[in-house]
Amino acid sequence: MKLNIAYPATGCQKLLKIDDEKILSLFYDKRIGAEVPADRLGDEWKGYILKISGGNDLQGFCMMQGVLTNTRVRLLFAKGMPQLQRTQNWCPQEEVRQRMYRRLSA
Repeated sequence: MKLNIAYPATGCQKLLKIDDEKILSLFYDKRIGAEVPADRLGDEWKGYILKISGGNDLQGFCMMQGVLTNTRVRLLFAKGMPQLQRTQNWCPQEEVRQRMYRRLSA
């Protein structure tokens, strides 16, 4: 699992790749906004407290604040909500083509 730890006041970011299940169990079953002590990540993180601000599940669906279930649910969005901001001439077929091109060229 990858953890992206950021400090917005200075703009610093650090990406940690962790495979140990004992360390990762600290982040399981937590909600957005929950504060977690970072002592298990190592000696350099002793005394720090991390706040969970987002994440993705295994299929790539993002976490959303205010959804109080730990299962996937269908949400209805109105125009202008953060998840549905697209350009006026948005075409789903064109978006798929662009993603395929990006994936092949990378």
